[in-house]
Amino acid sequence: MTPFPLERSYDHIIAGAGCAGLSLAVRMALSGRFSDQRILLLDRSDKSVNDRTWCFWEEGKGFFEPIVHRSWSHAWFHDGDHSRLLNLSPYRYKMIRGIDFYRHAFAILKEHPYITIEQAEIRSVESGPLKATVHTVDDAISAPWVYSSLMPVRQNSGGRYHDLLQHFKGRVIRTDRPCFNPAEATLMDFRPSQEHGTTFVYVMPFSETEALVEYTLFSPALLEQAEYDDGLQRYVKDVLGIADHEVMEEEFGVIPMSDRPFPAVEGRLLHIGTAGGQTKASTGYTFQFIQKQADAIVKALVAAGDPSKGMPAGMTRFHWYDSVLLNVLANGRLEGHEVFRMLFQRNDTSSILRFLDNESSFLQELRLLNSLPMWPFMKAGVKELGKYIN
Repeated sequence: MTPFPLERSYDHIIAGAGCAGLSLAVRMALSGRFSDQRILLLDRSDKSVNDRTWCFWEEGKGFFEPIVHRSWSHAWFHDGDHSRLLNLSPYRYKMIRGIDFYRHAFAILKEHPYITIEQAEIRSVESGPLKATVHTVDDAISAPWVYSSLMPVRQNSGGRYHDLLQHFKGRVIRTDRPCFNPAEATLMDFRPSQEHGTTFVYVMPFSETEALVEYTLFSPALLEQAEYDDGLQRYVKDVLGIADHEVMEEEFGVIPMSDRPFPAVEGRLLHIGTAGGQTKASTGYTFQFIQKQADAIVKALVAAGDPSKGMPAGMTRFHWYDSVLLNVLANGRLEGHEVFRMLFQRNDTSSILRFLDNESSFLQELRLLNSLPMWPFMKAGVKELGKYIN
């Protein structure tokens, strides 16, 4: 008979050492306010491979500026015969490689002995009135506060919510001749076929001969791997005009684009990252929203000892905007490339980026929305309004 494992305890447990978990742990460490508390960071992986890339826009120097791999002040937008070089000022479009993020974060955490890092398979997390408990294969570990980036099991919504996926395959390619302008990225290129749904490619050039090329789709279902390969190969050959190249690295990812209300706080359990609703439903961008959430949690802990006070109080008008766009895409009222073309063709780039960061004013939002066809968005808006008026 196998004995039931004894329960260990900490002051804080971070379940998952991805972007959300590590961002929170690093902010707690660098705050200098938790040296008298015991923090446990758990993940099944040792995070030793370059498994993903984060791209985002930001004003000035950010919290993770030391590990920004490349950044750009100008980026191209393409759709059909419309091409525009966007001046991103006052923002810069930045890229952080996964392996650089992991190494940077763990190097900081290992300098703080009150933070314990363990590798374990997490089976479940549950909350009680005074503590939450993380169950691993061999252990049960509790803390007054647990922060989990584990995705909850999704229940069938009966069609009430929209569940699209952003899925992508990217390759870092190297050529034997100059093919890229390292001063100009490609934010969105909708010239590839749209047969599988909203499809675009972005290109992040590192030098004249090396770049990350990412084939990206918004759709309800994944493709076969060969279809991603074909999309990448066609783009590199037909659009970039590159016949011969070497593949240096490859990545594949899936990000949920859903307007479901993700639970932020359940008793002593706080959901962070994508699991806590920090992926923007209409674009899939996540990195900067994770940073805002991690910063708010640490500030709430320092000020009041209660991290839940740093979590969002409820749904906002930006969630409604996201639902409206997902409705438009899911019901074929307009194609995705048309929506983004009109946005970028008719508006100042910085206003669009501020809007997509959920930081615009209501007046700015009205101007942006006025640049889109009224009837499709009005029908979708009325349809979605019931989710947010109770």
